[in-house]
Amino acid sequence: MKAGSRFLNAVSAVALSAGVVSSGAGVAVLASAVAAQAAVIQRIEVKGVQRVSPEAVRSNISIKPGKSFSNTDIDESVKQLYATGFFSDVRISVSGSTLVVSVSEAQLINQVVFNGNRKIKDEKLRGIVQTQPMGPYSQALTAADISRIKEAYASIGRSDVEVTTQVVPVAEGRVNLAFVINEGERTKISKINFVGNNAYGDSRLQSVIQTKQSGVLSFLTRKDVYNEDKLRADEEALRQFYYNHGYADFRVVSSDVSLNEAGNEYTITITVDEGERYKFGDVKVESTVEGVDGADLQGLLESHAGSTYSAKDVQKSMEAISQRVAAKGYPFARVVPRGDRNFGNNTIGVTYLVDQGERAYVERIEIRGNTRTRDYVIRREFDLSEGDAFNQEVITRAKRRLEALGYFTSVNISTQQGTAPDRVVLVVDVEDQPTGSFGIGAGYSVGGDGLVLEASVEEKNFLGRGQFIRLAVGGGFEDSRTYNFSFTEPYFLGYRLAAGFDLFKSQTSSNSDYKYEEQGVTFRVTAPITEDLATTVRYTYKQIKYKEDGAFGTDGIAHTSDDTLSDPYIDLIEESPWKQSIIGHSFVYNTLDDRTMPREGIYASLTHEYAGLGGDSDYYKVYGKFRYFHPLSDEFDIIGSVSASAGHVIATDGKLNVFDQFQIGGKELRGFDTQGIGARAGDDPLGGTTYFTASAEASFPMPLVPQDLNLRGAIFADAGTLYGNDVSTGRSTVVGTDMSVRASVGAGIVWLSPFGPLRFDYAVPVAKEDYDEVQNFRFSMANQF
Repeated sequence: MKAGSRFLNAVSAVALSAGVVSSGAGVAVLASAVAAQAAVIQRIEVKGVQRVSPEAVRSNISIKPGKSFSNTDIDESVKQLYATGFFSDVRISVSGSTLVVSVSEAQLINQVVFNGNRKIKDEKLRGIVQTQPMGPYSQALTAADISRIKEAYASIGRSDVEVTTQVVPVAEGRVNLAFVINEGERTKISKINFVGNNAYGDSRLQSVIQTKQSGVLSFLTRKDVYNEDKLRADEEALRQFYYNHGYADFRVVSSDVSLNEAGNEYTITITVDEGERYKFGDVKVESTVEGVDGADLQGLLESHAGSTYSAKDVQKSMEAISQRVAAKGYPFARVVPRGDRNFGNNTIGVTYLVDQGERAYVERIEIRGNTRTRDYVIRREFDLSEGDAFNQEVITRAKRRLEALGYFTSVNISTQQGTAPDRVVLVVDVEDQPTGSFGIGAGYSVGGDGLVLEASVEEKNFLGRGQFIRLAVGGGFEDSRTYNFSFTEPYFLGYRLAAGFDLFKSQTSSNSDYKYEEQGVTFRVTAPITEDLATTVRYTYKQIKYKEDGAFGTDGIAHTSDDTLSDPYIDLIEESPWKQSIIGHSFVYNTLDDRTMPREGIYASLTHEYAGLGGDSDYYKVYGKFRYFHPLSDEFDIIGSVSASAGHVIATDGKLNVFDQFQIGGKELRGFDTQGIGARAGDDPLGGTTYFTASAEASFPMPLVPQDLNLRGAIFADAGTLYGNDVSTGRSTVVGTDMSVRASVGAGIVWLSPFGPLRFDYAVPVAKEDYDEVQNFRFSMANQF
């Protein structure tokens, strides 16, 4: 029965009970209004209830005995009873001093089932619909559930899904409800076109947006699902990309979406206006805050005259200034950039204006949308809390941190007015995404262990607490085994300190007659210095065992023969096990734009460590690496990178052990085996005291391959040397202690698969020594699940 009819029935009942007789509905309404104004009832009688108690009905109406009521109260009472969902019909009338509430109870849901669904499982659909067993059956609620099911199917690319319902009575007052689903065909994206782009090719722009064209593996990635909100986010991603590469006038002219109903596929056309490319002109800081000199803040700027204009550099400069000024005791200071375009030479001068700003405080931080990640994991990325001064630059920095975590598909921070003019409510909307990964690594060693495999499982948001856990197991055909377990708490004791530990154990077989085993633990703490620079302190305790291959006694002690091994390894076996106690310290600088497929930025690290706090090793080591990425061609999406690394170790008390020296090979110099170069005693690697490596690489989209396969080719050249020896060798002849340079060239294929990036490399040494060990082919992979 419609609400209007119910209202008229109720009003008519009041009118009749008041003695007003009329054939006109309008007269009845008028009369009932007058009567109801003076009506006072002494009791409420409930009729028609079976499962629901009369008291529950009385508690859901606004009319009370002994108090006057109007037709508005009757209407509200009817609405309240319907809103409970337990009644299919409600009528209210007055009989003398009694209010009579007559109801017909709605049927109860006995069971909710789903038929025809294959792409979305029952468990997920049960979480989507609001109709539940033992709840009331409501046509309005069922219709809303149908809409929810359709939205769920649209999110996986099945917009033409059809959903109907079947209601089957099973007992008096009980029904089974079945949602009958015709999933239809999957709606695809056949083509994403860009119009107006001259500086960047289509493939480069497609790498910026999240929406992808349909391909053979789209059923795994689900990135070819059209969604209007997702398309708006892609437009913003394009704007940020162009703004950060000098195109300050860039705009998205239009995004047109057309559906080919015959093929059930979309075509998306994004028309852009790139505008001119700008560089920074004069950059300066001006301050109106007493006690703050703009000249003193000049050194904080990331934007510099003559460099390509970048909105990201402007934002980072604003944050740095705001942080410095707040630290000086001005928490409400505001930094506003003022641009001065020079169309004659395509430059933009920027003046950062620092003023006091309005006083506002954070009243509340409200977090929404996180179904897995805990609230405190999100809150701790903010450098402010409830009651602190509101600062927009701090909010922007928190947003960037949340996005960098990799826990969410989207992060949006907005503000709302608080309970007072100077109070602000921060609303943080996030959407969780899978954070677990499974990895496989493989390599092939000529004359060594043959095929070597490693499998790993990691979770970077364990139980939604933001903790990182990784377990890896590896092995080869020649009794090589590796085991690793890592745990990291990113906010140790509530501070921005990443504390954790690593447990490890490995066993390898040498080309000669011994086996090498090591096991130990590392404790580490990492602290950020800036957004891009961090420092780590670690302590490692390690036990190392050397055993003669095939000479294991039942007592677990290796039994050796002087005639079978090189001299240094005889000593290692006879005095096994060995112990190392090492303390180390590192700096890491990271400005890469993307960890999976970086296109620009720097990654650099410098480490020094000391062994000698107990144990059998006494040395000082220093080593580091540097890698720089830069686009070689924006139009053709060619990425260049160069890298270099070096290290040196000296004994601090006597000689070095074999395991104290550096060992490098295929990871640093592709084309060579692990421990494939450096000093050797017979077949046994001794390593070296000093190494240098350098590498150059260019990667590019694979020609004649569909873009949706995400295949990139690479060509590279590696060079390096490992030399020096401070290990006592007795009578053995040692080779490879000189500074001989090794080099290799090769090609690879990088596949940005739905499981993560996979890489296949084939390298050929072009400069090597006769005693070096070669490994031409390497394979590595990391995948999401």
